[in-house]
Amino acid sequence: MGIYKEGLNRKQQLMFPPSLDELVADDNMVRAIEEYVKILNISKLKIKTKRSLIKDGQPAFHPKLLLKIYIYGYLNKIRSSRKLEQEIGRNIEMMWLTQGLTPSYKTIANFRKNNPKALQTIFKEFSILIKDLKLITGDLVAVDGAFLRANASKNTLIMKKTVKKDIAKIEEDIKNYMTILDTLDKEDKNHTKLKISKEEIEKLKKKQEQLTKDLELLNTLKKEQYNKTDRDATSMSKPSHNLMAYNSQIAVDHKYKFIVATDISTNGHDLDQLHNMAIRSKEIVNNPDMIVTADKGYYSTKEIKKCIEDDIETIIPPRCTSANKKIKCARFSKNQFTYNQKEDCYICPNNQELHKIEKQYERNGRMLDVYRISSTFCKVCPLKQNCLSAVTPNKQMYQWEHENIIDNYNKKMATPKSKNIVRKRGSIVEHPFGTIKRTLGWDHFLVRTKKKVLGENALIMFTYNFKRLLNLIGIALFKKLCLAIKNNNLTQIRQEIAAYI
Repeated sequence: MGIYKEGLNRKQQLMFPPSLDELVADDNMVRAIEEYVKILNISKLKIKTKRSLIKDGQPAFHPKLLLKIYIYGYLNKIRSSRKLEQEIGRNIEMMWLTQGLTPSYKTIANFRKNNPKALQTIFKEFSILIKDLKLITGDLVAVDGAFLRANASKNTLIMKKTVKKDIAKIEEDIKNYMTILDTLDKEDKNHTKLKISKEEIEKLKKKQEQLTKDLELLNTLKKEQYNKTDRDATSMSKPSHNLMAYNSQIAVDHKYKFIVATDISTNGHDLDQLHNMAIRSKEIVNNPDMIVTADKGYYSTKEIKKCIEDDIETIIPPRCTSANKKIKCARFSKNQFTYNQKEDCYICPNNQELHKIEKQYERNGRMLDVYRISSTFCKVCPLKQNCLSAVTPNKQMYQWEHENIIDNYNKKMATPKSKNIVRKRGSIVEHPFGTIKRTLGWDHFLVRTKKKVLGENALIMFTYNFKRLLNLIGIALFKKLCLAIKNNNLTQIRQEIAAYI
């Protein structure tokens, strides 16, 4: 007898071979996936099935089967349809989940590609379920965005400013070569250089023709940039590099870090997303006392005003504090000019008045009143170097027509309560993105165009919430939850979950 354990003889027949069900433990995650997908109303989700994919009159694969495959895949860092197809043939958990059915990678890929709306609905309904279980309160919701790489190369990106620059450079190069040709022709010598110059000119003209077509395309689309691989992906800047990406937005509840709402932006900034994400969050949590917070990248007076009009309280720190301004330059900030509401004028640090002129200016969709002082005063002012640049003759102040709203808002932001909420923001919203990008490896999208990316983004956020709920309440309690949903009675299970956690 050897000192080591011996395995089974692979060729020996087993009298009682184990069933697939015996090979999957009761607390395996696939059992939770099976129970949840089983209770979904597929007709309500309006999942599309392409009849053209059904060959020789064979029945189609059920949409629930394909959804189970994707949930399992995303939970286990397997997103490629080809890799999912491989797992179905060798992974016991996947075999159990699919009951031995083996859809091709094309069928799997088409499900994700063709059902972005259904995937968004699945995420939304799961968020509402979590809220109904009182695991989302909506008392404090933090919003943030992250650049997730698009399935597109920077090499297929055309940008208007770059195209114009390249066209101008080519025109200059052609002009130089033409001068060389003219000189060689007159001298009637050096035929080798003459031939090379003509070939270079032809190459430049072909390149010029393509750049001109690119510029015409951008002008037709009325865009500053366009990616030929994914028309909706845009170049976004990070501190170290640029990348083709989408700006994934999430709103996260403070209690258990569940994602309440999500969306996709094609802008490389967050200035236009505050109201959008606040409205989406309000729709889910249905809490009149909801407070939405975000970092200073979301500070937009227009967006803040929209939230105030919709009775949504927001806590967003201003982008430029007085401390930052002192670091950047020694000039006076707007806060050092006093507004006299009665006289409708500004008082400068030298006690001179800036009066409103008749003309208004439009900037970023906002109408601004202009307050100006005569250059006669500024020219001799002893504080000029702290107020104006060397080439500016007089001081001008701009006031938004709804400036009083922002003044009151900034006063609120200076309170201890607001500052405390701002400090909490990072620990709430950066947790999910850290898990999504680092632990689960979802730092890029596989589908193309915004319409399809919206679906994959929703699938990513749903899977995060699904995994978080399983970690919070366990597989056994989750299966009981699915049974309670089926029986339309959450009262008892809600109490059990509250006692468990």
